[in-house]
Amino acid sequence: MMLRKIIRFTLRLVLITVVLFLVFLLIADRYVQFRMDDDELQQYFTAKHVPLHIGHYKTFGRTMRYAWTGTDTSATLLFIHGAPGSLSYYRDYLADSQLLTKATMFSVDRPGYGYSGLAETVPYIEQQARMISPIIDSLHKLHHPVIIVAASYGTAIACRIAMDNPKLVDGLVLIGPALAPGEEKTLWFTPAIEHPILNWGVPRVLRPANTEKLHHKEELEMLLPLWPKIHVPVIYMQGANDGLIYTTNLDFAKKQLVNVPYLETNLVPGRGHLLVRPERKLITQKIIKMLGLVRQYPVK
Repeated sequence: MMLRKIIRFTLRLVLITVVLFLVFLLIADRYVQFRMDDDELQQYFTAKHVPLHIGHYKTFGRTMRYAWTGTDTSATLLFIHGAPGSLSYYRDYLADSQLLTKATMFSVDRPGYGYSGLAETVPYIEQQARMISPIIDSLHKLHHPVIIVAASYGTAIACRIAMDNPKLVDGLVLIGPALAPGEEKTLWFTPAIEHPILNWGVPRVLRPANTEKLHHKEELEMLLPLWPKIHVPVIYMQGANDGLIYTTNLDFAKKQLVNVPYLETNLVPGRGHLLVRPERKLITQKIIKMLGLVRQYPVK
């Protein structure tokens, strides 16, 4: 009799735990998305008294969302986020009074993130570069210099755009760069949650990040012969205590960026992988510095 009670109690406990876990996953998928919809973005920028424009375009059968601020025609900035993330990750930069006086600024939801097909993963660096390039290539009559500011997994995409479009990109500001094949942390459960049985329970915003992680080494290996094609000034910034993307990426960048006219590397003391928000003042200073460098070292 006692044994039956213990078994019943255990089964009920397991059932309650499973139900609560499923509820947690549903809530997490609903609220953990690292994105702002159009109305939320407009409200944010209206409060900052900064006009915001939101656009969409189709490429590779996908609708891509991007946004831009500013009317200054002396330069163009394109911000590319990491994984996970969305164009709203750079909202404070797009509203920055200093930058607004120096450039028109664009930010994009990378494929699989934000409102560019959430969870519809594109793990291929070349394809992502081709999907983002229209913003600075054909959708707008942009003014040079064009500088790409990218973080984490967005940095390799920014570099690929520069490799494939040598006359289009004038400078790169790379934050927490993930450039060296295999020189990043991969958690033990990363391969496991790609299995369909487990993957359905992962919040949608994390699914493309996980898939990108599994493909990243081989994707970066495909870039190895292309690094000499970058001929523009580069500013490299990384937290000295970065435990996600190893600081050995800095040495890799120094060895591979052999044809850039200017390379500045910065390891920020006391910081980990995330720099975009806690080091906004420093990054803004580096962007402004790059606006000067690209005029000193124009693309030939």
